[in-house]
Amino acid sequence: MSKRQFLKGVLAATLLGATGLSVSADELPYNLTAGKPFDGTKLNVLSVVTPQFDGLMLRADEFQALTGIETEWTFIPFGSLQEKINAEGIAANGTFDVVNYLDSWGPPNAHWLLPIDDLMARDGISMDRYPAAFARSAQFEGKTLGFPLRAHPQVLFYRKDLIETPPTSWEDVAAMGADWSHDDISPIALYFNNDGNRQNLFIWLNFLWGAGERVFNDDGSAAWTSDAAIKATEDYVALLTKHAVANPNSLAFVEQDARQSFMQGKSAMIPGWWWFYSGFQNPETSTLTKEQIGFVGMPSYAGATKSYAISMPFAISTYSKNQDAAWEFLKWLSNPEMDKANATEREVKGKSIVNNVVTHIASLQDKEVNAANDNIQKAAWESLKESDIMPQIAEWPEVGDLLSAAIAEAAGGGDTRQLMTDAAKQANRILKRAGRIK
Repeated sequence: MSKRQFLKGVLAATLLGATGLSVSADELPYNLTAGKPFDGTKLNVLSVVTPQFDGLMLRADEFQALTGIETEWTFIPFGSLQEKINAEGIAANGTFDVVNYLDSWGPPNAHWLLPIDDLMARDGISMDRYPAAFARSAQFEGKTLGFPLRAHPQVLFYRKDLIETPPTSWEDVAAMGADWSHDDISPIALYFNNDGNRQNLFIWLNFLWGAGERVFNDDGSAAWTSDAAIKATEDYVALLTKHAVANPNSLAFVEQDARQSFMQGKSAMIPGWWWFYSGFQNPETSTLTKEQIGFVGMPSYAGATKSYAISMPFAISTYSKNQDAAWEFLKWLSNPEMDKANATEREVKGKSIVNNVVTHIASLQDKEVNAANDNIQKAAWESLKESDIMPQIAEWPEVGDLLSAAIAEAAGGGDTRQLMTDAAKQANRILKRAGRIK
C-alpha cells in the first residue's frame, strides 16, 4: 500500500468514526475536497444572532472532521449587523473570512464579496436548488455573491381563537374595524417606524406590487408617484390612520415590537416572516399556545397577491486570506441535508434548537420537514411562487431610507402624495448622479 493510499484510508476511517458518514476517501460528501488540503486553517465567521445559525454552528464539528478546518463564529444582533458589515468593508483587512448580510446590503458591498459562479460550476452546484426569489436575492449584476442560507417568505399569522376565517385581502383587513368586538386587542399589528432598516417597506411592497406598480420605471427613475402607486400607499397607511385596524402603537413599532404585540395578546394578526412561528410558541417569550396560532398566505391587494421575500446570504470576503477554505465551508454549510436536519432536529449537542427556516426547494416540499413544522413550509412555498425582492442596486439603502421616512410621516398623518412625490424627487437626484436614470 502506498503512503497516499494509506492516508486516504485513515481519512475515510476518521470520517466514519467522527461523523457516522459512510464515505470513501475519494468521495467526500457535499462536494468537499478530499485530502484535507486546508487542514489547520481557522475561519472567522460573522453571523446574525438566530437559533437557526446556532444549530449550524453546533454542527461544525462535522465540518472540521471532514476538512480539518476550524471555525470560530461571532454573532451580532440584526440591529447592529449592517454597521458591522459596513465597517468590515471599509477596514478591508479580512478579519472575517465569511460574512452574513441582508440581501439589500449586497450591492453596496459587492466590491468586496467574492463571486462564486465559477466555483459552483466547478463543483456542480446550481442556484436552481433555491426558489427564484431567494436565488435572486444573493445575486448582483449577473454574479452570485453567496448562498441564501437564511431566507423568508411572508405569511399572515392570526389568532384562531379570535378569528374564525382569516382575511384573504387587505380590503377585508380594512373592513374588520367595523364590527371588531375585542376592546383590548387590536385586529392587526403593523410596523411603520422609520427604523433605519427600512422595515416599514416590507408590507408596503405587497400593496405596491398588488396594484401592478413597481419601485422603478424602465428608465431607472422612481415609479412610486403614479396614481395607482399613491393610492396603494394611501391604503397601506389608512389601516392605521383611517380604518384604525392597526394597533395604535404601530406608528412607533418596529418589526420586533409588532411581534411582541401579537405574542402578548395585544393584536390578533401580524403579517411577517415565517420564522416568527417558533417564537410565537415559546412559553418563555409568548403568552400564546400553539393551538391559538394559525397562518395563511399573505392577503391580496387590488385582486392580486405578490409578496416580498428576503434573505441573509453568507458570502466570502475578498480580503480573506483563506478564500479556498471558506468555499469549502460554504459548500458544507449550504448542503441540502443540513438544511433539512436543522429544521427537523430539535436538539443539537444538548441545546434546544427550534427552527422552521429552510431555503432549498427540496426542503420546502419535504414531508418530514413539513410534518415537523405544522406545514408552514407548504404555505411558504405557495407564497414564494409570486414573491419578489428589494431592488438590487448599490443606491438602494439611500433611496430606501427616503421611502421609509416618507411612509413613516404619512402614517403619522402627513400628506401621502406630497411626501411620496418629494421622496421621488430626492431619489431621482441620487439615481441621476449615480448614472441609474437613462
